Amino acid sequence: MTNDHPNETGCTLCDLPVEGSGVTDDGNDFCCVGCRDVYQTLGDLEVDVDADDVRRARATAEDQRHTREVPADHEATFLEVDGMHCATCEAFIESVSRDTDGVSDASASYVTDTVRIDHDPETVSQEALQDAISGLGYSAYDREDAFSRRKADNWAMGRVVVGALMGMMVMLQYIVLIYPIYFGGLFYDDRTTEFLEATLASSLATPFYLVIAALTTIVLAVTGKPILQGAYVSARTRSPNMDLLVAIAAVSAYLYSTLSVIVSGPHIYYDVTVAIIVIVSVGNYYETTIKQQATERLSDLTSIQVDEARQVRDDGSHDDVAVADLEADDRVLVRAGERIPVDGDVVDGEAAVDEAVITGESLPVGKTPGDAVVGGSMVADGAVTVRVGENATSSLDRITELVWDLQSGTHGIQKLADKLATIFVPLVLVLSIVVTTLYLAVGYGVAAALLIGLTVLIVSCPCALGLATPLAVAAGVRDALERSIVVFDDSVFERIRTADTVVFDKTGTLTTGEMTVVETDCEDDLKAQAALLEAQSAHPVGQAIAADRPVTDGGSLEETATESATENDRVTAFESHRNGVSGVVDGEELIVGHPDLFTDRGWTVPDEIATRIDDGRQTGQVPVAVGRNGTAEGVIVVGDELRGEWAETLTAISETDTDVVILTGDDAKAASRFREHPSVDQVFAGVPPEGKAETVERLKERGQTVMIGDGTNDAPALAAADLGIALGGGTAMAADAADVALVDDNLGSVDTVFELARATDRRVKGNIGWAFCYNAIAIPLAVTGLLNPLFAALAMGASSLLVVTNSSRPLLDD
Repeated sequence: MTNDHPNETGCTLCDLPVEGSGVTDDGNDFCCVGCRDVYQTLGDLEVDVDADDVRRARATAEDQRHTREVPADHEATFLEVDGMHCATCEAFIESVSRDTDGVSDASASYVTDTVRIDHDPETVSQEALQDAISGLGYSAYDREDAFSRRKADNWAMGRVVVGALMGMMVMLQYIVLIYPIYFGGLFYDDRTTEFLEATLASSLATPFYLVIAALTTIVLAVTGKPILQGAYVSARTRSPNMDLLVAIAAVSAYLYSTLSVIVSGPHIYYDVTVAIIVIVSVGNYYETTIKQQATERLSDLTSIQVDEARQVRDDGSHDDVAVADLEADDRVLVRAGERIPVDGDVVDGEAAVDEAVITGESLPVGKTPGDAVVGGSMVADGAVTVRVGENATSSLDRITELVWDLQSGTHGIQKLADKLATIFVPLVLVLSIVVTTLYLAVGYGVAAALLIGLTVLIVSCPCALGLATPLAVAAGVRDALERSIVVFDDSVFERIRTADTVVFDKTGTLTTGEMTVVETDCEDDLKAQAALLEAQSAHPVGQAIAADRPVTDGGSLEETATESATENDRVTAFESHRNGVSGVVDGEELIVGHPDLFTDRGWTVPDEIATRIDDGRQTGQVPVAVGRNGTAEGVIVVGDELRGEWAETLTAISETDTDVVILTGDDAKAASRFREHPSVDQVFAGVPPEGKAETVERLKERGQTVMIGDGTNDAPALAAADLGIALGGGTAMAADAADVALVDDNLGSVDTVFELARATDRRVKGNIGWAFCYNAIAIPLAVTGLLNPLFAALAMGASSLLVVTNSSRPLLDD
């Protein structure tokens, strides 16, 4: 990560600028206490070597992991690439992109279907980059281009439809005319069979063979295009995968059959080509469709980036302008309920600002002239005029860029079948060539030897191996969706098997993220009056108190249709302050807020009230003093309520010998309650978003790391983790950065994710185990010449059917 503030010291952990409020420890500078605590705990893991050597080694590793040298005149372009489905595709696209004039770097990820390209826009445009990648057989387009996305989806469906229709036409002719000859009198009597055989052996059958050949060519070229493309990339990058084996088997049967038609040979095996291509394509399309249906469940997640701002002119007038047009020292007006568009300083007004989207802190922060504010945070109460900062950028936008960088720069993990293919594919190819050569050497004819070699390729069951992983994964995605769990990345079920550390965000994850009254210590009538007064405020703490108002207060309110009007009449004066509210209710003067507000107004705060407030602060909650007529009489404690299932979830995770870490932007007091839970190994508080990502990177040095969060401030950490899980009640950016989203916003579903992942992994291994067991029997039979391509194709189909049936079973018993 580079330091964008060359005139300031960068934080040793997250590289954010360290200003006057920074922390220095042992020669290192930190932007906050949270980053210091993380570095002290995780920064120096190799204590048996010189500390300076460790820091230098870690700095080098971090530079390699995060920093890319981007020339000043280059910009980063993110493209979505349809058809990129394995690690070999990543390497191929990166290599071709880097060879393009004007490109300084490229990084692709098949997990997110994204490629990031750093390029000189004057030398090569985004359109030219799209054309270059699309020319490789992929489809590249801007991530925001919904039309291209729909077009790619339609093409995928169209290819499968074409394969199914053309394949049915081919198989119908085989069933009616060719299979009866192969199987003797099983279908027809001997005379009919002899007639068909004589007809198909004559020149009259040439048009018939040409029709089958043409239909099969369409299936191979149209439906099989993604498979052939994957095979080409696999061969070019010298990384054998299942696409290569499937393509070789399909193309070999096609070429042998075409040669047979040309020389009037006795057998054609176009049905083998059709069966291989259609079975694998349908299986892959089924997997993709299930995943797309799952992502549609997240349509209710909202984007929170700001596109427009209300600019204040010199004459005091306001104009709505695009955020991109703002410049340093411009002034923007932000009212209650609106998000601050860019980072800057308050120059006029007072407001309570909710910075949870950036910091994760659930409590709004009071802002007055001179205070810094961050882009993306929301004005909860009041209104402020903000002077745009030097770079005219938003902290939210910087987080967004960090998420894209982490996503596009993290290479996907190959499927288990692809890993096995690096050994199995070359072995089968060599075996087929050796067998053909041996049969030629012992005197077999060319046709007979080629037929046996072809049988070895076909019987190796590329369909079963090719479908073993995607169909099992699709079953996992399907079962997860039924439980309101959305899986974005099929490698989840591979990566989660051996999780060593699970990191939980606090606000919105272990807690509800909403302010509620958790304790009341005052008279009921005073509480009701305080609720009526706070109902006039937009501050989250005030809204929590207002929402907790009793239905009636001592019978003074009637539950009638005129209740609201009656309540409004009772509040005859109201004033909002930075640290509370004051007003007149039922003719009595009230103050609800911080004790300092009482002191400023000359009111009395008894010692017992002050003590209760201090005790409440120690737990990270917000204790509010409530008083009337000059004296504080009680306390209402407002806090971010813990989710009911939080303790059970932490316990369930820890029982699998997994370390549990709490990581939050809140201060240490707010996180103190978690330190006492026996399942929690470590708690890091007060950590900014960039620091969260760096913390996760350091935890990954100790093993496989899972991050669970809900907010935009968690997005970089979710993307940096080996596996990210986002609660569905969070932001769209968090869901984008995560591999899994819990749509029902139920923390208890985290344990279900782990169970589903383990079950899916068992299903994948079971499928692949069956496929290899089948091959261990079928390949020797093919090598000895006891099978011909027809029976090999039937055996292949039976094996594939078994894999499909096994994958369709539920993974978990409800």
